[in-house]
Amino acid sequence: MTIRHHATDETLMRYAAGQLPAGPARVLAVHLAGCPCCRSRLAEFDAVGGALLEAMPPAPMAPDAFAAALRAIDAQEHALPAAPFLARDAKAEVPAALPGGVPLPAALRDCEIGPWRWIGLGVRASAVKLPEDRQARLTLLRIGPGRKMPDHGHVGTEFTQVISGSFSDGYGRYGPGDLSEMDQEIEHQPIVDPDGECICLAALEGSMRLNGFFGRLVQPFVRL
Repeated sequence: MTIRHHATDETLMRYAAGQLPAGPARVLAVHLAGCPCCRSRLAEFDAVGGALLEAMPPAPMAPDAFAAALRAIDAQEHALPAAPFLARDAKAEVPAALPGGVPLPAALRDCEIGPWRWIGLGVRASAVKLPEDRQARLTLLRIGPGRKMPDHGHVGTEFTQVISGSFSDGYGRYGPGDLSEMDQEIEHQPIVDPDGECICLAALEGSMRLNGFFGRLVQPFVRL
């Protein structure tokens, strides 16, 4: 697998600093698992961050800082709702593979994978629920061979990781392992290659803005 499209330095820095929202962070985690180039770059940013922390002058702590931290932890534990009982085989609900026998990325194995739902001609979507943020907008997409996604732009940045298959738009061709980052300046229409279905993982910082009459018609029903 040759990866040609990588995470931007800005995205890697935000990930290293813990500033990337949960949905995009999972998309990036899937990409990092298969991309030694981005893992190496991320390690560089982690090292720079560690060096900056070491260079900072120590700040004096209040005499009761430790006791206050313990009180805050205790208050947080009491505020959390009790976790529901999970049956021993609850993990069995997470599919071992995606349609077509495509392995489920390891970074999604603790997630709740929803049923596949029709969202357009030749396009199905499955909502992915994250244990750390149930409101995160993370979606698996299955797009049939030769199918076009709606022409669209974004309010915020769109992160798309190709898991299997491939697609093209006006900015390049994306195959397995590739990561597409499209910001609010971009308008595009991905088209899946004719030789097979494409499965992607997508997350948005913001929302999708569909263009054209059909796009405006279906916009209220599109979760992305």
